[in-house]
Amino acid sequence: MNLVQIISLAVFLATFVLIVSEKINRTVAAMLGAMVLLIIKIISQENAIEFIDYTTVGVLVGMMIIVSIIKRTGLFQYLAIKMAKLSKGDPMKIIIVFGIMTAILSAFLDNVTTILLMIPVTLVISKLLKINPIPFIMVEVLSSNIGGTATLIGDPPNIMIGSEAGIGFLDFIVNLSPVVIIILISTVYIMRLIYKNDLKVEEKLKNEIMKLDEYSAITDKVLLTKSLIVLALVILGFFMHEHLGYESSTIALSGATILLLISGVELDEILVEIEWPTIFFFIALFTIVGTLEEVGVISMMAKIIVGFTKGNLLLTGLIILWASAILSAFLDNIPFVATMIPLIKGMGAMSGMNIMPLWWALSLGACLGGNGTLIGASANVVTVGIMEKEGYKITFKDFLRIGFPMMILSIVISTIYLVLFKLH
Repeated sequence: MNLVQIISLAVFLATFVLIVSEKINRTVAAMLGAMVLLIIKIISQENAIEFIDYTTVGVLVGMMIIVSIIKRTGLFQYLAIKMAKLSKGDPMKIIIVFGIMTAILSAFLDNVTTILLMIPVTLVISKLLKINPIPFIMVEVLSSNIGGTATLIGDPPNIMIGSEAGIGFLDFIVNLSPVVIIILISTVYIMRLIYKNDLKVEEKLKNEIMKLDEYSAITDKVLLTKSLIVLALVILGFFMHEHLGYESSTIALSGATILLLISGVELDEILVEIEWPTIFFFIALFTIVGTLEEVGVISMMAKIIVGFTKGNLLLTGLIILWASAILSAFLDNIPFVATMIPLIKGMGAMSGMNIMPLWWALSLGACLGGNGTLIGASANVVTVGIMEKEGYKITFKDFLRIGFPMMILSIVISTIYLVLFKLH
C-alpha cells in the first residue's frame, strides 16, 4: 500500500469515526473529509466532480420536490387514515402492512423514492395513534432495501450487474425473489417482536380512528389530480428509462419541473423543504469513496477477496456474498460492485467456472448489506435526514443496533439459499 492509498484510507476512516461518534453533524463530517482530500491534493477538483453520482442526487432532489407538492393535497393523510382503518388501528398489523407495502414498492421503484412516499404517511398515522413513528420507519427502511434486491430495477447494483452480465428482468425475479420473500417475512416478524412494547395504543384512540372520514383529508382535488398524473408518468419513466435512453434522474427532475410549472406552488416554499443536508452528505461521501476507488484501495480489497478462493465456486460465492455485505454496510455499494464486476468476469475467463451464481451472491451481498449501518444505503441516509427535520433523532448507534443484526440474519438466509440452490 503506497502513501496516497494510506492517506485516502485514513481520511475515510477518520470521517467514518466522526460520523459514528456524532460529535459533529454527519454532513459536516463528510464535507470535512472531502475538503481534506482536495486541500492536500490527493484528488483534483475535476476528479472530485466526476465522482459525484448525479443520477442519485437528481433522483433525490426531483422526488423530494414531487413529494413536497403532493403533501399539500392531503393525500398522505388520506392514505394514513385508510390504512389505519383497514388494520382497525392495531399498530402490530400496521407494521406488517407498511413493511410489505414498502418492499413491494421498492422492487419496482427506486428505494429512495419509496421511502420519500412512505414517510409522510407513517408520520400522519403515528400522530393519529399518538405513538413513536420510529418502529414503523425502521421496518420500512429495512424493507425498502430488502424489496429492492428482488428485481433488476430495484437497486443500482442490480442495474449494473444486469447490464454487464446480460441478465434480464425476469431472471432477477426468478432467482432472487424466493429468498427475498423469506428474508422480508423473517425481518418484519422479528421487528414486531423487538418493538412490541412500543406499539401499544389505547382502545379509545382505535375507536376514534374508525370514526374518521379519510375523504375529508383531501384538501385540493385539482392539485391532487395533477400530482398523481405526474407521479404516474414518473413511475412509468423509471420502468422504461433504459428503453427511452434517459437517466432516472432526468425522469425525476422532469416530473418535478412539470409539477412546479402546473401546480402554482411557490418555488421558494418547495426549496426550503428539500433535505439539503442529505444532498450535501451524499456529494461529500461520493467524493471520499470515489477517491478510495481512484487510488486503488477498493480494487485492492476486491482482489484480496477473490485471491483466497483459487477457483472454488462455493468458496468464491460465499466470500463474495459476505465481503459484499460487510463492505456495503460501510462503503457505498456502487463503486464496490463496479470494481467486482470485471474481477468476476476475469475469474470466469481464467478458471472456466460458471460465474452466474456469483452474480446472485454479489447482488444479495451488496443490496442487503445496505441495511447494516446508517450510511450503508441511500434510503437510510434520506430517512434519518427527514426524521431529524421532523424532530425524531435516529443515531448511528440506534440504527446499527437494529440494522446490523437484521442484515447478518438476511445474509445467513442468503448463504443457505445459495449453498442449497445456486453454488454447486
